[in-house]
Amino acid sequence: MVYETQIWGMHLFWWFIWVFLLIWIFATPYDIPGQRSRRMSPLDVLKLRFANGQISSEEYKRSKAILENDSIQTSK
Repeated sequence: MVYETQIWGMHLFWWFIWVFLLIWIFATPYDIPGQRSRRMSPLDVLKLRFANGQISSEEYKRSKAILENDSIQTSK
């Protein structure tokens, strides 16, 4: 017996549920245990310390210039 609301043996309602679950599983960002996380660069750490107020603007500018100068020299 075939009903108009059945597609490949499932009601249309169940297709919506499966599609929602697949989108939720694959589109939700989360940390997977054992997966390597992105490491912060020294410049990112410097920006974070400045944003938290751990260093002054002079220290930030001086350290940023040193880090940028080192990155230019190592790329040559």
